[in-house]
Amino acid sequence: MSLVSFVIPCYRSENTLPAVIEEINVTMEKLTGYSHEIILVNDSSPDNTMGTIRTLCGQYKNITGIGLAKNFGQHAALMAGMRQAKGDIVVCLDDDGQTPADEVDKLLNKLDEGYDVVYASYGKKKHSLFRNFGSKVNELMTRVMLGKPKELYISSYFAAKRFIVDDMLRYEHSYAYVIGLVLRATKNIANVEVKHRSRTEGTSGYTLKKLLGLWFNGFTAFSIKPLRIATIIGTMCAGGGFLYGIYTIVKRLLLPDIQAGFSALMSMLVFMGGMIMLMLGLIGEYVGRIYISMNSSPQYVIREVIKTEEAEKQ
Repeated sequence: MSLVSFVIPCYRSENTLPAVIEEINVTMEKLTGYSHEIILVNDSSPDNTMGTIRTLCGQYKNITGIGLAKNFGQHAALMAGMRQAKGDIVVCLDDDGQTPADEVDKLLNKLDEGYDVVYASYGKKKHSLFRNFGSKVNELMTRVMLGKPKELYISSYFAAKRFIVDDMLRYEHSYAYVIGLVLRATKNIANVEVKHRSRTEGTSGYTLKKLLGLWFNGFTAFSIKPLRIATIIGTMCAGGGFLYGIYTIVKRLLLPDIQAGFSALMSMLVFMGGMIMLMLGLIGEYVGRIYISMNSSPQYVIREVIKTEEAEKQ
């Protein structure tokens, strides 16, 4: 019998978590050949999410609760949960009920076909326009910067085999990005379509600032393509400046009465200066991340772990 570990990062979900847990338990009882555990990671939610997790841990014998000391973000919370997971298969999903736990059998069956990781895809997402736009940008970023296959859909609802999770957990630096960790471990990934539900309560915890930070973390933590793009842009700017210099000299020789354009000169200086500052800032971001990693900045800090007696015996 295979053990399936459900890892759920929790934020502002005190009212939605019980229904998600109930749905997981009811669904898994119907499946043969599987047992399951649930790891709930409270990412320092400002509401009573941790209180709800304590109640659920007392109500069910297969739940482990983890409370982080501060808000480290969804991907760090996933890593914290994965390190507690003991399953042969790890399933990650959201805490708001939008990811249908009652269709987890589709992901598990696809894994049985020989795939290492299976992502849920949605025919129509029930997110806001802002979140849908963010998903489109994230799709483009992972494809260009991280080498994601164009036909592969990435979502927060996925199932991975144990050896993939073990490889992901080798990453101990502070800039965790789950999608990047999966893509660097395997390309044997598939999609299965499930229904995406409307949010029953609250709004997404992702603001524009958090989304921008997530995208920037993704392509600087697991790709050097931005540095290569900076090199290409710098070469193009240098080449353009060289050609413009030749053009200015030729023009001066052929038309000596025409005064050299001050505005054109200033435009070129401002453009080149801006590009130089942009590239230096990008390089500085990489250097800063190296410095923070050398200082062993934590990926997350666990305040408390709540385990039932049955979980502790396992």
